[in-house]
Amino acid sequence: MLARRRHDRILQLLRTAGPAEVADLSRELGVSGATVRRDLTFLQAEGMLERVHGGAAPLGTCEPPYDVVATDHQNAKVRVGTAAAGLVRDGDVVLVDIGTTTSHLARELHGREVTVITSSLPVYEELAHDEAVELILLGGVVRRNYRSLVGFLTEQAIRQVHADVLFLGTSGVRRDGSVLDTTAVEVPIKRAMLEAAERTVLVADASKFPGKGIARVCGAANLAAVVTEPGADPDTLAVLRESGAEIITTVEAPA
Repeated sequence: MLARRRHDRILQLLRTAGPAEVADLSRELGVSGATVRRDLTFLQAEGMLERVHGGAAPLGTCEPPYDVVATDHQNAKVRVGTAAAGLVRDGDVVLVDIGTTTSHLARELHGREVTVITSSLPVYEELAHDEAVELILLGGVVRRNYRSLVGFLTEQAIRQVHADVLFLGTSGVRRDGSVLDTTAVEVPIKRAMLEAAERTVLVADASKFPGKGIARVCGAANLAAVVTEPGADPDTLAVLRESGAEIITTVEAPA
């Protein structure tokens, strides 16, 4: 079994059954205990699980459903999504990450002659009946809670495509410019998307600067631009700007 598939399976087992010992994982995966320990060390370093005596445990995070997250800072997300869509040129191949902000971006792409590649079911549903848009839905395991596609099948599909621009979502950006995510299983997908795109645009409302997450997706140097709104932490934005990212701030809505 390939390492990437083992990693996905380990994370899946921990999510569904809770903490597991090395011996149990070894039997489940059909590999040696030494191989399992190396996998656990790697996944811990990536911020995807917690090592405990004799095995590993899932990280203690509880992600709210997509429909709940979508109502947070909704007006700001609409403005950010609209501004980000303005960066898309006719004929572009656009890779769209999961997230409630990227779904607003997708809404602004109606009628545009572009190609959209995504692992987000809300983005797919938004554009599914628009014949002007060539729409590619990446395969994978369905995360019903957040309505996305994940796993090694999704990663492999991303590696078969190339995009002009990636619109990347985030749970938060640290003051050192590190882009974070709260859901470990999404991190490999985001990293594969980064590799598949010519340039990356981060889309995030002001509450994400600075923000929190359990795993690092990328650094400031990976970003060509950041689209946000007034009120984002100026120190964090300064770090991003110094690393070469263009900072695009939306116009605040009138009271």
